[in-house]
Amino acid sequence: MKNRVIVALGQRIALLAVLGLASAAQAQTIKLPSFQADLTQTSVSGLSSGAFMAAQFQVAYSSIMVGAGIIAGGPFYCAGSSPFTPLVINASTICMNPLPGFAPNAAAALSSAQLFAQAGLIDDTANLKKQKVYLFSGKSDRTVTTAVVDQTAAFYKLAGVPAKNIKYVTNVNAGHAITTTNNKDVACDVTAPPYINDCDFTQSQVILSYIYGPLHPPSTTLSGKIIEFDQNEFERSPITSMSDAAYAYVPASCASSTCKVHVAFHGCEQGASKIGNLFYTTTGYNELADANNIIVLYPQVQASNLVPFNPKGCWDFWGYSSPNQFAPNFYSKDAPQMAAIKAMLDRLSAPRQP
Repeated sequence: MKNRVIVALGQRIALLAVLGLASAAQAQTIKLPSFQADLTQTSVSGLSSGAFMAAQFQVAYSSIMVGAGIIAGGPFYCAGSSPFTPLVINASTICMNPLPGFAPNAAAALSSAQLFAQAGLIDDTANLKKQKVYLFSGKSDRTVTTAVVDQTAAFYKLAGVPAKNIKYVTNVNAGHAITTTNNKDVACDVTAPPYINDCDFTQSQVILSYIYGPLHPPSTTLSGKIIEFDQNEFERSPITSMSDAAYAYVPASCASSTCKVHVAFHGCEQGASKIGNLFYTTTGYNELADANNIIVLYPQVQASNLVPFNPKGCWDFWGYSSPNQFAPNFYSKDAPQMAAIKAMLDRLSAPRQP
């Protein structure tokens, strides 16, 4: 017993040392450490392109997922909604603010997902039936409209997710943003950078609580710190549009306890290269995660004006990062961004280093 206590204490001290290095004046990025996290309790969330990415990642890797929070996002494979139109056109029209009668087709999206699963490109869509899904569409959001998110809800219903496992919120007069209780943030009904709005509730914490069930109250003082780590290590392609560095919040308890992992995807024009640390420090994820043994992973993309063409720093849900532009695989487990994030999760779940 005494030896176990000593080992646990040593692991905690090691974690705090790592966290201290990472936080000192935005020190040199480090390799993402391993924490023996439980990947069978993984969840995702995101805003805008991050919401599309969250839905995409959740469906592709459904075997390890317990739920998703989708804020202003469309269904899996939304950009493939119309086979007669280029993917990028679909992504910027049908998947955002479609004309009446031209919203994405949930049934077609599910059919595509099932075909991809049969081909081994993604996990079995039957895994979705056991998951929790939080959906949100702001009443003042004109960027990704409710007609699109309606089809996201329809997708999960058709996939067999029980109605009791879907929470769909449409009654908040919010713009295109993730919401907080911080009166210094953008007014609730406005759509403006950094797309973090004061709507009198902390949306990230609502999402985590819905996915994982009753949780301990958020920490008022964080036990851990943000790790800034080398994201290049996980990239297999030079055209991912992913940033050199990404971030993770690791509670101090994760040095010795088994922790879950939540992946939080920022939206377009919301990565650290654009808004600094606002998304990964002020949106409320860390405080609730700290009190409940949850590691929060914040992968990053940035703007790219050449190859790939991603001028607003959006996550890829239409194929800009695919090596084969004639057969984009952005939706699959082997897609460059998807594979990179899964590799980060695998690192977090690897055995702790002595």
